[in-house]
Amino acid sequence: MMKPSALQKGDQVAIIAPAGLPDREHLNQGKRVLEKMGLEVVIGRHVFEFGTDLIAIEQKRLADLHDAFSDPYIQGIFCANGGFGSAKMTPMINYEKIQRNPKIFWGYSDITFLLNAIQNFSNLVTFHGPMVATDLNDEERTAETEASFLPLFTGESQIYDSQKSPLHIIADGIGEGRLVGGNLTLLTNGLGTPYQVNANGGILLIEEVAEPAFRVDLMLTHLKQAGVFDEVNGVVLGCFQADSDENKELKKVLQDFFFNAPFPVVENFYYGHCQPHYGVPLGVNVKLTTSPPRLEIDSGVTKL
Repeated sequence: MMKPSALQKGDQVAIIAPAGLPDREHLNQGKRVLEKMGLEVVIGRHVFEFGTDLIAIEQKRLADLHDAFSDPYIQGIFCANGGFGSAKMTPMINYEKIQRNPKIFWGYSDITFLLNAIQNFSNLVTFHGPMVATDLNDEERTAETEASFLPLFTGESQIYDSQKSPLHIIADGIGEGRLVGGNLTLLTNGLGTPYQVNANGGILLIEEVAEPAFRVDLMLTHLKQAGVFDEVNGVVLGCFQADSDENKELKKVLQDFFFNAPFPVVENFYYGHCQPHYGVPLGVNVKLTTSPPRLEIDSGVTKL
């Protein structure tokens, strides 16, 4: 799988909004964070456009995606926020254009569909990470979240252990493979489509937000019955944001579902709808161990 080039100070990067209209002030706050990293930030032409003609809006969002990959001066593409509708874009994407112009593509939540589609059809490493308006605004941003962009510049591999995330073991073991995954709802929605996550031999990352325990159990069962968990070499559970009462039920669902897994399973990785929120490359080689709980992730970029 191709890796995009690492970022350098002075590089241009683009912000696009494939999944919905971002908060303008939050986006500008996040933009300043990227600029503080030494990047020149370009906002997509249609990021703040909205209207009742959903087809026209989808076409404009698609145009921003294609423009960012086509522009030879743009070295990275960061999504503004989540929402809904990214899946509708996937059949219209020019994947050959992306393959000819490999760049950092970074987002999560509803963007999960695009992350997996680009991997499947462009053979490009993509990045599951904090988004500009949602996670880098002044209210939400943490130093750890901001620091998770650093490997895009250094090209260094990443190690996550209990010093960074208080990882809890559900099933013991050692697993190696490609890092894959994303938001549970979007992973489930992708089943049976050309954009389904390729979990064969992978370490599967799963996160979710504000879904009740019964829905999480239903979606995990759907993945299981579709054969996804027959293929994986390990599972890393990220944030499953829920209120305190629902959280107890949710933990029980996750524990019961993965307790007898024949592969290693850890939970409480700061990944997804939470702060801090660590960005990770998808499609690269990783090693998951439980003694001690530790995730070693290869670099997602190449250094010149």
